[in-house]
Amino acid sequence: MFYWLTEFSDGGDFFNLFRYTTVRAGGAFVTALIFGFIFGRPLIDLLRRKQGKGQPIRDDGPQSHLAKAGTPTMGGLLILSALIFSTLLWARLDSPYVWIVLLVTIAFGLIGFADDYAKVTKQNTKGVSSRIRMGMGLLIAALATYAASMFHPAELTNQLAFPFFKDALVNLSWFFVPFGMVVIVGAANAVNLTDGLDGLAIMPVMIAGGTLGIISYVVGRVDYTTFLGVHYVPGTSDLVVFASALFGAGLGFLWYNAPPAAVFMGDTGSLALGGALGAIAVCTKHEIVLAIVGGLFVVEALSVIIQVLYYKRTKKRIFLMAPIHHHFEKKGWAEPQIVIRFWIISLILAMIGLATLKVR
Repeated sequence: MFYWLTEFSDGGDFFNLFRYTTVRAGGAFVTALIFGFIFGRPLIDLLRRKQGKGQPIRDDGPQSHLAKAGTPTMGGLLILSALIFSTLLWARLDSPYVWIVLLVTIAFGLIGFADDYAKVTKQNTKGVSSRIRMGMGLLIAALATYAASMFHPAELTNQLAFPFFKDALVNLSWFFVPFGMVVIVGAANAVNLTDGLDGLAIMPVMIAGGTLGIISYVVGRVDYTTFLGVHYVPGTSDLVVFASALFGAGLGFLWYNAPPAAVFMGDTGSLALGGALGAIAVCTKHEIVLAIVGGLFVVEALSVIIQVLYYKRTKKRIFLMAPIHHHFEKKGWAEPQIVIRFWIISLILAMIGLATLKVR
């Protein structure tokens, strides 16, 4: 919205600042952060009054989690409100990629909200049917992937790019849409599985989002892509504004989600943020890099898949409990120890992901 003020600029006044993506990215970060600080406590108090008993706690989970009974959920509403408000305020609203990522975020947030609402009102951990959630998620992801492919330059349409290789492209043809569906839905559900400890999911999401924001800015500028030898995707640079807003909103939420959490993110936040990461990766043609940057989420999801398949085959468990962060809880690791070590891993993976821009 602020970008439109540049229409009143003569090129040398205050309004000209809004032409710069980096200025608007900084503004988005600060706006989302302040939004979280201002509205965080009132929202938590409202959720506590409305939800009563808060998020249901699994009886078969770690015993230490029983002490968290009564903690309200749907804290993702704070993240999404700050993120959406800040993005609409600072991003270029004529960018199709901004709208694709924003609408995917909102749509997955609505799925998560419905699931959280069902859990709270019924006071059980089942929520909305997994088939309904998966079906809706796949439909949203299909539409988003198709839309992104329509705006990609002709030489990149339906192409899969590989990190570390300058000109490596594989034409997926019609299979690009199913591939994008897997990326977006997979990212959404992987973040959802990771969200099991206070502060565990939000920081890796911020790290991955910030990394993808930098990548978006780079691949959206022809001068940088020429120098680095990466594929140029015009129009994606403004996604760094969205990513900056995500980082600010995440910090505002973490203030209240840090152990012991005053509020849980819930599926409202985890599905929306995971879907956003997947959508950015599809828009910027960095789907494989997402698997590196978000490697922690991949491991969390794989631990569940491996556990389920192995148990069905042998009636035995590989992990003491899945997702894998619960395995370490069962082994006696303290919750803050797990959370901080997982943050460190996320940061290392982000650095590796950024290295793919240069190592070609």
